[in-house]
Amino acid sequence: MNQTKPITKESFNKVSGHPLQSWEWGEFRKAWGNELVRFPFGQVTITKIPHLPYKIGVFYKGPTPTRDVIREVNNFAKESHLIFVKFEPNVLGDTRLREKMIDLGLVKGRRIFTNETFLIDLSKSEEDLLKGFSSKTRYNIRLAQKHGVEVVEDNSDFAFERYLTLTKETSRRQNFFAHSKKYHKLMWKTLNTDMVKHGESPIARLITARYKGEIITTWIIFVWNNALYYPYGASTNKHKEVMANNLMMWEAIKLGKKLGLTKFDLWGKEEGKGFTKFKEGYNPKVVEFVGSWDLPVLPLVYRVYRIAEELRWYLLKTASKVGLSKPRF
Repeated sequence: MNQTKPITKESFNKVSGHPLQSWEWGEFRKAWGNELVRFPFGQVTITKIPHLPYKIGVFYKGPTPTRDVIREVNNFAKESHLIFVKFEPNVLGDTRLREKMIDLGLVKGRRIFTNETFLIDLSKSEEDLLKGFSSKTRYNIRLAQKHGVEVVEDNSDFAFERYLTLTKETSRRQNFFAHSKKYHKLMWKTLNTDMVKHGESPIARLITARYKGEIITTWIIFVWNNALYYPYGASTNKHKEVMANNLMMWEAIKLGKKLGLTKFDLWGKEEGKGFTKFKEGYNPKVVEFVGSWDLPVLPLVYRVYRIAEELRWYLLKTASKVGLSKPRF
């Protein structure tokens, strides 16, 4: 009788191509209250729908789904009574691959992450990278340096508390919904503090920009395998004239090179957003993923869920536009 080989942290992380597929991220999601199932090819996060006897699964940033992967996930989903499982592969897309997703029984779903992102090639020299930046970006980096802005990695409790304060300020100023303070604290504990305690190199790191002794910008970056990621950033509205964010990005790039990483994923591209224009100044490559795909397990309930989902997002956007909904943190 064949026995399934146990999944260990070491073996799992060897095949995980994204920090959201790391063992540590899975432990964070479990501590947050999600159910989690690990397969040899990745992990699925399970979320209960409030006030209803249903759950959904999400396969964040995994590999390209195969027929065997779909079969195994589908069998688990049926046994667990999930409405559907969402796949958002960390895989670049093309027409042929999208046709394959349909052939596997998947249907286009509402995205969680942006379908495009920016990548910076860290294998280039600092000189070549700087040459590729826009003239305005290079000017703003020099301006921040001239003003005496200092960018350092600072994983202290003080710096993290400042990050939380600035995240609250930024979400209210820019009117977006950030994860709660409790969420950020648990994420930081799992991906930084606990890993450091166990003598491991942390996935999450905090870089800060100081001006006249005050932390005015904070970014949390992820380091995973050969790549650097920029998932979270926050800043004060004061001292915008010193261009701290431009120097932050440049110093993050240099940190990635120092760590021997080969690429920097700027975590998303959305047309018309200020942060997109900011990122474009660093001459990144635009890449498009295969997108978000759902595997319906309970087809009728899934159709009802999608209608309710579209209505919910419409109401949230409308409320935000007319000022009836304010970000909470």
